[in-house]
Amino acid sequence: MDVIETLRTEALAAPESGIVAVVKHGRLREGLIPLWAGEGDLPTPSFITDAAARALANGETFYTWQKGIPELRQALARYYGRHFGKRFAEEEFIVTGSGMHAIQLAIDALAGKGDEVIYLSPAWPNFAAAAGVAGATPVPVVLDQSGNGWSCDVDKIASAITPRTKALFINTPSNPTGWTADTETLKAILDLARTRNLWIIADEIYALFHYGHGRAPSFIDVMADEDRILFVNSFSKNWAMTGWRVGWIKTHPSLQQVFENLIQYSTSGVAQFMQRGAVAALDEGDGFIAEQVERARAARDLVCDILGATGKARFTVPQGAFYLFFTVDGITDSRTAAFDIVDRANVGLAPGTAFGPGGEAFLRLCFHRRLDQLEEAANRLAKWMKTV
Repeated sequence: MDVIETLRTEALAAPESGIVAVVKHGRLREGLIPLWAGEGDLPTPSFITDAAARALANGETFYTWQKGIPELRQALARYYGRHFGKRFAEEEFIVTGSGMHAIQLAIDALAGKGDEVIYLSPAWPNFAAAAGVAGATPVPVVLDQSGNGWSCDVDKIASAITPRTKALFINTPSNPTGWTADTETLKAILDLARTRNLWIIADEIYALFHYGHGRAPSFIDVMADEDRILFVNSFSKNWAMTGWRVGWIKTHPSLQQVFENLIQYSTSGVAQFMQRGAVAALDEGDGFIAEQVERARAARDLVCDILGATGKARFTVPQGAFYLFFTVDGITDSRTAAFDIVDRANVGLAPGTAFGPGGEAFLRLCFHRRLDQLEEAANRLAKWMKTV
């Protein structure tokens, strides 16, 4: 028997990321413009790195609070108070080793072998894969797409619920589509979860990357204190901290010990000096976030103008997050197209096949980069489109 055959079935079934496959193909190519990953091109700002460096120099290198240092949980409460207009307690927040870790812990708390979790597709692939690794079955509900953009049919969610369903995973604003739920849709999803005794895992990581008026609508706007919602989030996007791997869960205070235990038996906590940087991000970073959102808005408009002018690219202008999810006339296999774009246009995109049902014909472009580079990338793509 081969060694690999002795592993858990769920581990063996974990899929290779369709995004990473394209990255591996093109990452060493000279002059390639990488728009495949969900991150910007700016390094973490100095007000954050300096705070972490000071803590490191001061010897904050020992074991620390599994649930996060009090100063960081208090800063999270202040941050939510500013942006969501309510009072929050530090006991509502748990610090995790990335947003992905927060998602893993949420799944661990809610679903396992024999259970089902529903998610909206096309979707960032990590949630469905993590649910599968935990032994649960991820069940996609495909967003509707038309000339009016992407939308969520809550009746389709209701039809997908079975006696085995434990939770709904709702990412809004959405990666990769940019779909952003309005308040009425959030109310309808919450009412469904209440009626069917389901949990909601709310991924609102892009709430501030919203191109309407202010932040995106949130379940916080419509929920009651006792509603069964776990909010998973990350420092990665707002503050250019993708490599730091620090995130958080917002939950009911009564669950704090449960999640502290889960952290103890997974990572045993986030390095204290990194948490000091995260405190600075929350307390000093609102201006930086606002600048990044306006930068992304200008980048979105530039890319949409250039690709839209080709007459071959089809898309809905995203209202949230920082991705353009588009199709190209004549292209049905986005995985093959993504490799071809690397080879012939020297631009890295993520294939829609990586994002599950409903995404197969699409390509995802991350436009959270400087304008001159995006203009060059969009022009290369426009030239490539003329050849297909």
